[in-house]
Amino acid sequence: MFFDAAQMGGAGPRYVAKREGVYRTTTWTESLAAVEEIAAGLIALGLEPGRRVAILSATRPEWMEADLAALAIGCATIPIHPSSPVSECAYLLADSGARTVFVENRRHAEKVAAAVRDGVEAEGRRLTPVADVVIVFDGHAPGCLTMQEVRRRGRDSIGSARDEIHRRTGALVREDLATIVYTAGTTGLPKGVVQTHGNHLSALEAIASLEIALRGEVDFEFLPLAHSFGRMLEYLGIFMGTVTAYAERTDTLMHDMRKTRPHLVPAVPSIFEKIHASLHERLGRQGAASRAVFDWALSVGGQRADLANRGAAIPTWLQALDAVAQRLVFDGIHQRLGGRVRLLVSGAAPLDPQIIRFFHAVGLPLLEGYGLTETTPILTINRPGATRIGTVGQAFPGVTLKIADDGEILAKGPNLAMGYFNRPAETAEAWDAEGWFHTGDIGELDADGYLTITDRKKELIKTAGGRYVAPRKIENLLRARRFVSRAVVIGDRLEHCLALITLDLDEVAALAREHGLTPGSPAELAGLAIVRAAIERQVEEVNGALAPYESIRGFRILARDFSIDEGELTASLELRRKVIATRYQAEIRSMVEAGAEAPATAH
Repeated sequence: MFFDAAQMGGAGPRYVAKREGVYRTTTWTESLAAVEEIAAGLIALGLEPGRRVAILSATRPEWMEADLAALAIGCATIPIHPSSPVSECAYLLADSGARTVFVENRRHAEKVAAAVRDGVEAEGRRLTPVADVVIVFDGHAPGCLTMQEVRRRGRDSIGSARDEIHRRTGALVREDLATIVYTAGTTGLPKGVVQTHGNHLSALEAIASLEIALRGEVDFEFLPLAHSFGRMLEYLGIFMGTVTAYAERTDTLMHDMRKTRPHLVPAVPSIFEKIHASLHERLGRQGAASRAVFDWALSVGGQRADLANRGAAIPTWLQALDAVAQRLVFDGIHQRLGGRVRLLVSGAAPLDPQIIRFFHAVGLPLLEGYGLTETTPILTINRPGATRIGTVGQAFPGVTLKIADDGEILAKGPNLAMGYFNRPAETAEAWDAEGWFHTGDIGELDADGYLTITDRKKELIKTAGGRYVAPRKIENLLRARRFVSRAVVIGDRLEHCLALITLDLDEVAALAREHGLTPGSPAELAGLAIVRAAIERQVEEVNGALAPYESIRGFRILARDFSIDEGELTASLELRRKVIATRYQAEIRSMVEAGAEAPATAH
């Protein structure tokens, strides 16, 4: 796929990335040379087909070039998220058998060295990884090779190595192992998902048929390449012949979008939530007249979007009003995102339907999809012009879905991975004898095949009263409130449901200023009486939409948000419920001891 695309792309742009403070373009020919040189360098280092090659780095072009080079010579790649602690790195390296490791910088090289030195205890045994070769993208590290050195070795032998590279590439078939992607999971050790070349290609072929990405357009890349969603999007760019724009950092996304002017922006819900909040904060600083114009434009855009999403004709009068709304309001929003966005795509976690409606109304169609690492990672998506907000869309071409008797979503398709590496029992539990993959999600399919996710099967709470509660539904209701960033519902074997709540610091700071207070630290904001009162009102509002047995009877406001680095979120920003429940057991115990008969006073 890559070599064919590079030959077709030639001197055209493959990607843009910031180098020394300036965005620079790399052509397909230059990217091809990099991949061939790295591949030849790996051959010179003695790598044979079937070897495992790990990549520990943030998202950057070198990540993909190393990945493609390893695949081209018949190796399998093992992505490791850059925030993974030493113990997790040790487990992934030892379990996968990867002995060659690409790392981003000296800090990551030191992490690998510590993993090799310390090993890890797992399932009653000690695992000791081996890293024969460590290759550093940036800078130097003791005992490691630099990427420049590997590419130089490759250049020195490219004459003879090129034939060997293409011989190995030509020997690959769709059933061959491409990568083992470890799912962070919410409990227990990470499980390695075995993905083949065919799994990836079938996913790309399905996406291509929907024209979500178009040749020559710019797609925006910042998601972790260690996660299947981000990596699939990078492969999609190669498959479709797009120009990939790499963001500098996650805290410069808006600036990077204005500079690179993408057409396709895939992201996780938290990014769209932040963009939405930023636009509303900007609006809040304007006068009443401007806000009234904005509300009118949003109403007009919402009517237009509702008709467009149903495939219905848009009346001439509404087209005229929408053109005025575009000129007065929406064009400014588009420019803040670069001015050329054609589609937004959200995946990896649920997104508030109100936020989706907002983006559709302003003329930025947002397609919510659904998939898992085990499905490489596609199952469903809403289509342009055929979106049903509140659902995750219809199955991709080639994918078959059904709902089991207990409500679990089951899937079949050529994109389904082969199972879990070295875990036959867990593979047999997830892939049944008829070939259906059990997603672990609860959902509903309507008559037109649109899928709605209602909860995680294994996250259902059974209260002491014997009632089952879907925590994610309640958490999503809480997250939709102005001052809430995240919420975790606790209630298994308890009389009532409780919640741990983290704050949207920007909104809480604005609340403090509205009351004439100077915003302080996160802990100080969490302790303000006006914040406690505001959260209590919002909990009561949510309770009004719940059955009595689901309602929140006690909550605590935490002084900081949950994070990947603290191990409270997975790489795809899913909650690690067991970790959070253990870490905040004192807060949970205090709510239980208080009786939790009504929303508790927060602290």
